[in-house]
Amino acid sequence: MNSLLPSLLQIPGLLMVFGAVLVPILPHALRQIWMLAVIALSAWLCWGIAPGVHMTTQLAGLDLILVRADAITRPFALVFHIAAALNVIYAMHENVRTTATAGLAYAGAAIAALFAGDFVTLFIYWELTAFTSVFLILISRSERSFAAAMRYLLMQVSSGVILLAGAVILWHSGQGLSVQALDASTLAGGLILLAFGIKAAFPFLNGWLQDAYPEASVTGTVILSAFTTKLAIYMLALCFAGTEILIWIGAVMTLFPVFFAVIENDLRRVLAFSLNNQLGFMVVGVGIGSELAINGTVSHAFAHIIYKALLFMSMGAVLHRTGTAKASELGGLWKRMPLTMIFCIIGAVSISSFPLFSGFVTKSLTIGSVAKDGYFVVWMILIFASAGVLEHSGIKIPYFAFFGHDRKFEVKEAPVNMLIAMGIAAGLCIAIGVAPQLLYGLLPYAVDYNVWDAGHVLGEMQLLLFAILAFVFLMVRGLYPPEIDSTVLNTDWFLRRLLPRLTMAIARPILSVWFAALGQTKKLVMDGLYVGERASQQTGLVSGVASTGAAAGIFLAVFALLLLLLFSM
Repeated sequence: MNSLLPSLLQIPGLLMVFGAVLVPILPHALRQIWMLAVIALSAWLCWGIAPGVHMTTQLAGLDLILVRADAITRPFALVFHIAAALNVIYAMHENVRTTATAGLAYAGAAIAALFAGDFVTLFIYWELTAFTSVFLILISRSERSFAAAMRYLLMQVSSGVILLAGAVILWHSGQGLSVQALDASTLAGGLILLAFGIKAAFPFLNGWLQDAYPEASVTGTVILSAFTTKLAIYMLALCFAGTEILIWIGAVMTLFPVFFAVIENDLRRVLAFSLNNQLGFMVVGVGIGSELAINGTVSHAFAHIIYKALLFMSMGAVLHRTGTAKASELGGLWKRMPLTMIFCIIGAVSISSFPLFSGFVTKSLTIGSVAKDGYFVVWMILIFASAGVLEHSGIKIPYFAFFGHDRKFEVKEAPVNMLIAMGIAAGLCIAIGVAPQLLYGLLPYAVDYNVWDAGHVLGEMQLLLFAILAFVFLMVRGLYPPEIDSTVLNTDWFLRRLLPRLTMAIARPILSVWFAALGQTKKLVMDGLYVGERASQQTGLVSGVASTGAAAGIFLAVFALLLLLLFSM
């Protein structure tokens, strides 16, 4: 054990999981320093790991690869550490040990999973991310958050079970347990793809995302937005690059959330729909599978983690100060929270792919690879989805939160630590947009793509301006969907409505039979006791003050008989 622990501490991310053990017992100020130090040390370990296998072991006859890096591992590991550090800074104003502990362990488990070289090791971290992250939803301590947390946990654990089943079948087929390129048409490959698809929020498997993320705490939602889905994208890129069905799955993912986001009232839930939309671009890139497309997926995931965290942080700050994140209850906050408003707009233009901001230089790679490979219909869908992103995340979020109807809020600007975290994220969005080579240098393949091509820049600006004009026209004519205090159900309807009804439909007849049999048994027992009591009174076995002693004697006799029967078996 003494020699095993130092080896385990050399696994990136696992150091953060172990470090989380001390978080609940440390004083508030020391806790922040400790978490940032552990994250920094883990990042340092990651940076020194070159592609290849670095740590293996054997367990019950199985060859496990504890640390293995691929060409795409370093950029994912780097941005995961950046997100973890931003989350610590963003949450410094609150003294909630549960959020701090779960957040650090969750980030650590996700980072360790990036380096898992076999499916058994991956399964362990896969489930650890589920069990640690659920506390970020439960911490809200409401009936809604508890129900959402249970549904979230059901989907996450199911993903892990399916992953393990696929790994077992893969092992029995003689292909080993190592993380490898898989054929989605085989049983093992299909199960593993389904497991990844649940966490990547594939169509009809995405309800947990929009259901759970808005129910988490202010800081919990920011943490949740960074890791689970991007870990799934990473694993898809490793195992299923070039799987054509993913192109069409991703196209659907980019398209349908747009419509739900436009009519949704809760702005954090709008961002959850938007997150699903952005994942679609990454899945399309994995499906294309070319060097350009994989570069696009990796760079888009990197930029997305930062600008999506920035948007969730700005809405979290609004919720923290006003007590609501509903469009129908917000407006006019630019006067009271000007810095938060500026940071929100930077996140909005980044996700909308405005030139000189991060989304433009990353999403372009994926869309360019789709055009290059001749998927015209998919290209058209991605263009439409890009315009939709501007409508619901680029315009709707900042407009209804900070402008729109002036609700006359008398609130303060966000806490300083929140502003620092948002400022760092905003700075990264601008830095990547202005100097994309900083990010391109981290990508797995050399980038041979001119993102500043005049036709591309002008085309993107025309698309964005058209989307802005469409929003203005709809608002002026009163045609834009109004802010209604309601919750729009997406595929979470299956978990929140259909599943309980099916469960009750199946359980009701079974329970009816059970309670009928239980009632009949109770009646027979009571009748037997009544007959026995009458017989005892007639024979004098139980009567008056002697009844207690007689009953005790009968009990001891029955107990002795039971013991005799038990030990004679």
